Amino acid sequence: MIGLNEDFGSIPSLTDLTSLTKRIFAEDGWMTSTLGLEHRPEQEEMALATAQAFSQNTPLLFEAGTGVGKSLAYLIPAIIKAIEEKRPCVVSTHTISLQEQIQQKDLKLCRQLFSQVDELKPYAEFKSTVLVGKGNYLCPGRLAKAIASKTDLFPSEQQNDLQRVLDWSYQTNTGLLQELNPPPMGEVWDWVNADGSGCNRKHCSPNDCHYQKARAQMRAAQIIVVNHSLLFALINAGGFLAGSQGILLPNDFAVIDEAHTMPEVATQHFGLRISSYGLDRQLKMIFNPKRKTGLLKRLGNDYDRLRIKDAIEASEQFFGFIRERLLQKQPIIRLREEGWTEPTLNAPLKAVVNSLAKIANQLDDGWIRDDVQEHKGTINAYYNDIRRFVNLAEEEHVHWLERSGRKGQIVNLRTAPIDVAPNLRETIFRRQTSAILTSATLAVASQIEPFQYKVGAEEEEAHIVDSPFDYNRNMRIYVASDMPQPSPRDARLAIDTLINYIRFCSLQVSGGSLVLFTSYSDMNKVANELESVYLKENRPFFVQGRDFNRTEMTVRFRESRNGILFGTDSFWTGVDVPGPALSQVILTRLPFDVPTHPITEAKSEWIRNNGGNPFTDLNLPEALIKFRQGIGRLIRNKEDRGLITILDSRILFKSYGRQFLESLPKNHFEQLTLKNREIHFEPFD
Repeated sequence: MIGLNEDFGSIPSLTDLTSLTKRIFAEDGWMTSTLGLEHRPEQEEMALATAQAFSQNTPLLFEAGTGVGKSLAYLIPAIIKAIEEKRPCVVSTHTISLQEQIQQKDLKLCRQLFSQVDELKPYAEFKSTVLVGKGNYLCPGRLAKAIASKTDLFPSEQQNDLQRVLDWSYQTNTGLLQELNPPPMGEVWDWVNADGSGCNRKHCSPNDCHYQKARAQMRAAQIIVVNHSLLFALINAGGFLAGSQGILLPNDFAVIDEAHTMPEVATQHFGLRISSYGLDRQLKMIFNPKRKTGLLKRLGNDYDRLRIKDAIEASEQFFGFIRERLLQKQPIIRLREEGWTEPTLNAPLKAVVNSLAKIANQLDDGWIRDDVQEHKGTINAYYNDIRRFVNLAEEEHVHWLERSGRKGQIVNLRTAPIDVAPNLRETIFRRQTSAILTSATLAVASQIEPFQYKVGAEEEEAHIVDSPFDYNRNMRIYVASDMPQPSPRDARLAIDTLINYIRFCSLQVSGGSLVLFTSYSDMNKVANELESVYLKENRPFFVQGRDFNRTEMTVRFRESRNGILFGTDSFWTGVDVPGPALSQVILTRLPFDVPTHPITEAKSEWIRNNGGNPFTDLNLPEALIKFRQGIGRLIRNKEDRGLITILDSRILFKSYGRQFLESLPKNHFEQLTLKNREIHFEPFD
């Protein structure tokens, strides 16, 4: 855990933040005169609204269309306020790659501006840091202990991987897991990363520990860049003092960028997530009865090790029953009533906790005792969480089981709040500090109120500014009018038609095409049919989930200049490929969530029970925001131009289709037909 309870202190602001922001962003301001950037009225409006919210310590919701330049609009006043008042600003965005973009691109522009304007030079030496979860950092202290105990902790093949981590430790400057390629075995990384009680200021120094160095940098920084997952993991773990002003750190203020993803991420972190794989690994770190390795190889006695063996076997039986009996026919199942299984794992886990407590009490103070105590706490948390889950004890939560992993052998016990708004209201908007929520897509049909209710911000100020891009000139939109509507009876016809459309449309542009699916099954069926076509045309072809992770696939797609990328859920948002490398976005379906997922199902029931309509109040608004995100992948700067192709005729023939059409960045579109396999597909003039 980061030292979140340490006070940064506060002094009254010495500068009229709004007036200074006006001088920076005005038409004749320093942004244009010093940096040579074009004046954007929308950016100025956002910067002034942000500065005012910062000055008043109040929340603000701000939708800023693509191209507004929202990062600078919030970073510049944030840096000034942070320095003037000696208060840290936490900037949260959706992914680690976006964190790095803020640090390496946007904050560099801020520093360049401040250093070149005399009135702004007091802010030029601001400090910033990118923070990721503790488990991403190598702890040299824990590594040294793992090396010293390697014959106790690891079988031979894992010892070889441990040596590779050791060799890398002499070269790395950051100690971040992402640097080590291929990544180490999970069983090895568990023993050497900073996410353990052995990595603390008592045992580790910022001079040699990567996490403690990152923590020290955070303590000195005015801007702390995190991702949403880390933000809500820390908040859920109680990252601030009770009653303290601030969201993550005492007396902080915050910006949450890409805020349209915040409700989903928060929902995941305000619930339970218990993995059969995670529990098995934790128990075998303590003692692996087959390999005779682990923390208790030389600690405790045979009875203590037998308790670990019993717990491992009980875990296999408990989760095996769920996998074979309850999840055999479907990968996800919702739980509604108690008594769905017997609590056979409770007693074995409690016995392990008792053994570890006894062993710890017999040890002198030091890192070995700390490790035993840490494992006791971890197993005790599993015991409590599984006991609560079996009893369906999380009130106002939906409970479900799901299979995961490549072979579907991992069993997960999951809960999530049905309505996340109360959690967000208390942790974000009632902290007596400013929180700016911004994104290019917060509104539905130009109305931001649905998002406000979704996040518990009904009483907070909200603004919308449009994109400054000329979509009428630089974008063409095509809609397939003869695409069969989703129906089990016409499934084969729909796939064949989809294949024909994608084959033609993706080969009509000289640049790259991003093809967005709502179903892995459909994506893989189309990919299998068209892969040979693309290879014959010498077009680089990328399919999500095959050879590369999301970040590497996006980079390779961008560098290919004329590639074709098939992606599902995560590619609808956050992909930034400017220029001809992305000349067309093809939407294969309107992005409605699967209504049978337990979270969607439970939310629908909750809405219905409160007199609402699940489709109009939940499914449609979420689909509209995701649709806008998908469309937004195309035009990333004012020089970009390209084609949007929508292969879902429901947008033309269903009553709700009008709202999707109104969400398009331009009014005019052309209809496509596949009659006689001819498509009238006109290029730009």
